[in-house]
Amino acid sequence: MTLSSTNKNETKTNLTSVVTEFVIIGFPGLDSKYYSLMATGFFIIYVTAVAENCFLVVLFVLQPSLQKPMYIIMVSLALSDIGFCTVALPKVIARYWFDDGTISFHVCLFQRQMLHYFGTLTSLIMLIMALDRYVAICFPLRYPALMTKRAMGFLNGFAWVMALICPGITTIQSSQMYFCGSNQILHCFCDTVTINRLACGDISMQSTVALALASFVLMVPFSLIMLSYAHIIIAVLRIASMQGRLKAISTCSTQFCVIGTYYIPRLFVYMSTINTDARIGLVLIYSLLPPLGNPLIYCFRTTEIKNILLKLFCRRHTVSQEAKVSAVSS
Repeated sequence: MTLSSTNKNETKTNLTSVVTEFVIIGFPGLDSKYYSLMATGFFIIYVTAVAENCFLVVLFVLQPSLQKPMYIIMVSLALSDIGFCTVALPKVIARYWFDDGTISFHVCLFQRQMLHYFGTLTSLIMLIMALDRYVAICFPLRYPALMTKRAMGFLNGFAWVMALICPGITTIQSSQMYFCGSNQILHCFCDTVTINRLACGDISMQSTVALALASFVLMVPFSLIMLSYAHIIIAVLRIASMQGRLKAISTCSTQFCVIGTYYIPRLFVYMSTINTDARIGLVLIYSLLPPLGNPLIYCFRTTEIKNILLKLFCRRHTVSQEAKVSAVSS
């Protein structure tokens, strides 16, 4: 009995030591002649997304007029988007630019944890956005008292902490699995599904837990967001004047665009049956579109930010014109 138990433990130890690193494959069907083009595209996306979101954060810090509860949400989302892109893209860029897709076992688990962490965090921030607009439209007189900068800071801080829980559970599960076969990850980064597929033995329980947690993280905030906007729509319809209705809709339009770019593509991918390359492409689109698009949505849809940018542009243009006049005069 003791000998059998010893052999079993030795087998488990050997299984855990077989796979010490994974290889990021990216798009399995992509021809190697397109690798440089793919790497360049990912690099441009990364630099653009980080630059746009950093610009929003800096603008918030430097402009006192933007230091309001609603903009705290925007900054929190911008920081989350920066984190997601920084975790997701550098390795796949290296894979296509330098043909280096190797990633160690523990680094892969760390990437998996952080990707799902920032995904969960974004979902919670979207919920805070909807809550903010719900209070603003349905309880406008109580909004200044309820949605203070302190309250908004607490809600966002709470989201940053709570987002660790569900990804942490699945990361612990993945760290305890046995990997004894293929180490090729058919994706552009490590995630729960691709890692679990490489595990040896029965992982049905782990897969069920991962699916349940993913559904909880996605659908619970989404359901509450839809409930909030349903109440907002009812409240808007009760407003007597058309001008009042348009103003109420305008205050929600920016957040609704941001929420739409996050949830709609995900729901489409989860409900569709497509090949591996197409699925990876769609996952990348719904993962990278919000970090790229959110800052532009804020700049073009938020009147206060748009006015600040126009003032900065006009001031820069005036300084440039004065410099030219001074140069001609001298």
